[in-house]
Amino acid sequence: MRHDQQVESTPWTAARALAAGSAVALEPVPVPLAEALGCRLTAPLTALVAVPGVDVAAMDGYAVAGPRGPWRVVGRVLAGGACHGEELGPGQAVEIATGAPVPAGAGAVLPYERAKAAGPWVDGQVEPGRHIRRRGEDIAEGAVVLGPGSVVTPVALGLAAALGHDELPVRPRPRVAVLVTGDEVVGEGLPAPGRVRDAIGPFLPGLVAWAGGRVTGTDPLPDGPDALRAALAALVQADVVVVCGASSKGPADHLRAVLADLGAGVLVDGVAVRPGHPQLLARLADGPLVVGLPGNPFAALGAAVTLLVPILRELAGAPAGTETSALAGAVRAHPHDTRLVPVRRSGRGAVPVGHDRPGSLWGAALADALAVVPPRWTGGPVELIGLPSGG
Repeated sequence: MRHDQQVESTPWTAARALAAGSAVALEPVPVPLAEALGCRLTAPLTALVAVPGVDVAAMDGYAVAGPRGPWRVVGRVLAGGACHGEELGPGQAVEIATGAPVPAGAGAVLPYERAKAAGPWVDGQVEPGRHIRRRGEDIAEGAVVLGPGSVVTPVALGLAAALGHDELPVRPRPRVAVLVTGDEVVGEGLPAPGRVRDAIGPFLPGLVAWAGGRVTGTDPLPDGPDALRAALAALVQADVVVVCGASSKGPADHLRAVLADLGAGVLVDGVAVRPGHPQLLARLADGPLVVGLPGNPFAALGAAVTLLVPILRELAGAPAGTETSALAGAVRAHPHDTRLVPVRRSGRGAVPVGHDRPGSLWGAALADALAVVPPRWTGGPVELIGLPSGG
């Protein structure tokens, strides 16, 4: 790389800050439970109902009134069935199923295994209040169970449903449209000589989801400005458009010219980072942000964590966290550029895994993080950027 290109490149930390600063958190909206997974709450989650909603049996057996038997069985109550209509008097009982509402007047539930039944009568030893779950014992009506900013996990969805919610107030997942450019790129099968399989399109949906967004579509495009211009002009409803390839300065790289034709404002044009220098960030006039990724897969991953991930986290209202670690292995710093080095965390520190050439995802697939090695680094802790796992 020439010296003048180095000077023009945005430093890695500044590029990441510019990316985050270019995005504004999306406005909260109520969404159905099925669409809220992975989003963040924008208001407290409160209990619309108590849990349990009424006094219920915690065991199969007999709800009994009075401290001692025998009790005369005067009815049966099943879970989901109607309540026993009358208050039980001393010496009365109803057969009852776990989860069924306990009749008024009942002081305990006598489990089957402790009961001695004879005709309409039942006897046994009970403790006052035993095996009855009282209304609101688990969660009181109106209780705040999750605070604003909480991630809606699968379990949180179940909790929300149990508390009577059909919708949740969240920041929606940013919508990401992906354009994969290049006449040489194929989407399936074994590539013919001179062709390559698309390795960027397959990893982007998982990376985008991990960062808080969702890919709404992945479209292959041939080389040339016309198809790219038409595709970008049609994606005004997306929050972010990711263009894979076409961000460098070769004869088939048309992204800059197309963005200029569309009146886009360029925010970042090249970043002093290895791999991933030829990355780009722009905003279409009255439209989405556009992130240009290099065509080499590992370089594209490095560019994505530099520009795309901070944007998505900001749009989704996700807090940014910082992790640092010592490096447990030899790493050579670059004199001008930040290096992104695939590593695995260990008790000794972050261990470089190697296989980190720009065109290969092998090292990144072995890694659980990327170590951020600043220019002219001579030792000491470095920042780690976690990579999504398959969990």
